[in-house]
Amino acid sequence: MKKFLILVGFGCVYFSGWAQSAGYWQQKVAYKMDVVVDAPNYQYKGTQELVYTNNSSDTLRKVYYHLYPNAFQPGSEMDARIQSIADPDGRMVRKIKIGEKEIKESRIKNLQPNEIGYLKISNAKQDGVAVQTQEKGTVLEVSLAQPILPNHSTELSLNFEGQVPVQIRRSGRNNKEGVEFSMAQWYPKLAEFDFEGWHADPYIAREFHGVWGDFDVTITIDKDYVLGGSGYLQNKNEIGHGYQDSGKVVKHSKKTKTLTWHFMAPQVHDFTWAADKNYVHDTLQVHGGATLHFLYKNNPKISDNWKKAQPVTQRLMEFYNQTIGAYPYNQYSVIQGGDGGMEYGMCTLILGEGTYDGLIGVIAHEMAHSWFQHVLASNESKHPWMDEGFASYLEDLGMNELADKKLDNPHEGAYDGYYFLANSGKDQPLSTHGDRYDLNKIYSISSYSKGDVFLAQLGYLIGQENLHKTMKRFYADFKFKHPTPNDIKRTAERVSGAHLDWYLTDWTQTTNTIDYGIKEVISSEQNTKITLERIGRTPMPIDLSVTYTDGTQENFYIPLRMMHFEKANPTPEIKRTVLSDWAWAFPNYTFEIPAGKTVSKIQLDPSGLMADVKKANNNYPQEPVTKK
Repeated sequence: MKKFLILVGFGCVYFSGWAQSAGYWQQKVAYKMDVVVDAPNYQYKGTQELVYTNNSSDTLRKVYYHLYPNAFQPGSEMDARIQSIADPDGRMVRKIKIGEKEIKESRIKNLQPNEIGYLKISNAKQDGVAVQTQEKGTVLEVSLAQPILPNHSTELSLNFEGQVPVQIRRSGRNNKEGVEFSMAQWYPKLAEFDFEGWHADPYIAREFHGVWGDFDVTITIDKDYVLGGSGYLQNKNEIGHGYQDSGKVVKHSKKTKTLTWHFMAPQVHDFTWAADKNYVHDTLQVHGGATLHFLYKNNPKISDNWKKAQPVTQRLMEFYNQTIGAYPYNQYSVIQGGDGGMEYGMCTLILGEGTYDGLIGVIAHEMAHSWFQHVLASNESKHPWMDEGFASYLEDLGMNELADKKLDNPHEGAYDGYYFLANSGKDQPLSTHGDRYDLNKIYSISSYSKGDVFLAQLGYLIGQENLHKTMKRFYADFKFKHPTPNDIKRTAERVSGAHLDWYLTDWTQTTNTIDYGIKEVISSEQNTKITLERIGRTPMPIDLSVTYTDGTQENFYIPLRMMHFEKANPTPEIKRTVLSDWAWAFPNYTFEIPAGKTVSKIQLDPSGLMADVKKANNNYPQEPVTKK
């Protein structure tokens, strides 16, 4: 989300911290849904049949479904959270005046019966036998007629009736740009069960975790609507609307009132669609890859931006393919809808009326989520930094690739965000569940910026070449799985040979910070003694640059003892001296430069990739830190 192939293994599992064993397994589901949309009333009815395969070693006596639309009802947990948090999401509140005082009121609070969202479930069965259900807000608890044994499958079926809420967050109808249907998280969605157990989280504010599976979906709607979303359209030459084969002309009879769109989406963990009568539908082919679909309102004010964005989106996908690994699906859709930007399987819903630069920035971020969420499906409720932070990291690289003037550190903005967070006194560990952050602002900076810096700083630790190899191997090893924080750490260790458990622990499970300084420089006829100090709790290896009065430069590298690793010289054109290692327990470190040259300047971390929270003491002689 932009702020403001099934691989199934069998066997048991153990875990240590966040790690899964080599005996990895995951559940699988195959959905078949038939849906009829009553467009004038923004309601829909459907049937759902799914085959659920239990690949765990547990016997399951209950299953759980997410009923996300129920969040958009007065008195829901989402409504309560909007009212209780100090900085509610601006998209979910309205400003009202009470006397001279202006307050922010939840937009959900006063929704009328025809404006709320809901999913009503009936006729729930397991293998044809009725089952008991209990609705608990946005979660449906199902007591099974028969337990699902390990390595067995069962068929679950139900009927559902839904109402599309007034657009407040992500899904909804008639958003502020006039898009009629943004159908995200709209169907009864089976909750994930993995090595940690059930993940039947209520829908309060944040994001999602889903079961890998296949979707077979038919949607019957008024023929004038143009749809876009997840999956591959199976009957494109019956539907038309820009999906038909080249040269094929599709004309619908005047007697035809509705069309039934048939989509198949293999190996995804979500299915999303959007619809509007006024969509323009353009396509563009990525070289050697997917077909890009662009669906946006037929509005002269935005059409130029959307046309210009199309070859740039193509270029971005090609860059992402080269940087991380090939996008595995045959299509990707960029759709005007929703609010801000939100990623889904094979598509994104974004707002489309802003500036051209804003449009490209949102596309760059949301499409990056196709790698870091919709192929590498981490639990973004528990570990939002792996989802948002890793997508932001790739977005930064992509936007830098597009820029006329390249930045040495394209992640500067993320570092600045992290520094604000670290010095705010309100930081919370990245291990905080996405719903448990005290403030929305702290959640956002933590997930996007601190998560981004985790990877950028990993390049400082193990070297850029090893980081690039790590990202490609991480993708290759964990695509179509649910990687955990330990998995990215172990991948980096396997690629580089470095020990990195300390880094994962300090950066994600604590609010410890990095702060090193040049404590003392003493010059004599014999040598120059330089003493460094570790002030923050988090340890780091040290890159240090020394400039002499004759203009020459020499770099020094101090390995971190607990890493058991020596990084390759990041600037081979400059002489580098590797010093003895620095153990964390020693707060000070002294080394000598032999007589012969006079020191003019010393700089800690010349690359700026070490996230030192107080840089004023990183230079000798000290220089004032420019505030941005």
